Amino acid sequence: MNRERLSLRRNFLGATGAIAAITAVGQVSGAEEEEVSPAEDLMREHGVLKRVLLVYREAVRRIDAHEDLPPEALRASAKLIRNFVEDYHEKLEQDYLFPRFRKAGKLVDLVNVLENQHKQGRLVTDVTLQLATSHALKDTSQRARLRESLLQFVRMYEPHEAREDTVLFPAFHELVSRHEYDALGEEFEKKENQLFGGEGFEKNVAAVAAIEEKLGIYDLAQFTPKGT
Repeated sequence: MNRERLSLRRNFLGATGAIAAITAVGQVSGAEEEEVSPAEDLMREHGVLKRVLLVYREAVRRIDAHEDLPPEALRASAKLIRNFVEDYHEKLEQDYLFPRFRKAGKLVDLVNVLENQHKQGRLVTDVTLQLATSHALKDTSQRARLRESLLQFVRMYEPHEAREDTVLFPAFHELVSRHEYDALGEEFEKKENQLFGGEGFEKNVAAVAAIEEKLGIYDLAQFTPKGT
């Protein structure tokens, strides 16, 4: 083999090896991105809920201070709760988690309370959606009713999600086999794609961030206590 052919062969093998290495890294990276456990999936969705609760608190603050409150921002928040939290996240819990706890006879009292709170939360969201209008915000009695619905939702869901994160989800991991646990992760992703057309979590994070921007509460630094 002459020197020119040998050089070409080395270059080809080097390029092939580099492509193979890049492909392998990409496959590992892709696998890592897809491996979101059911509990992690539900807990990060709670992060979206927490951010909406912050929006609700800001809305209450503005109502109390008689400051401007854009009704479209509040309505968008309530719609996010309805579509992402109630119709998707809570439906997963009701269809896949709660029945397994009841069948196993574990944490049944807690599951019953959580499911009842889901029902009550929908009723509160109905009120918020109804009253998140410029007309309602100008009416004293309706504005007071809206304020109460926001506070009711925050008061119930702060301990609700905390109890799920610290008690229910850890117990669920112990309740099912590894194979079933992994299969549920894939099922959750499938449901998310069906409802939101892919990247549902990312889309809803972006949506709540846009609401925070509109209300001036997006900058995380503003919540840091100021030094004395």
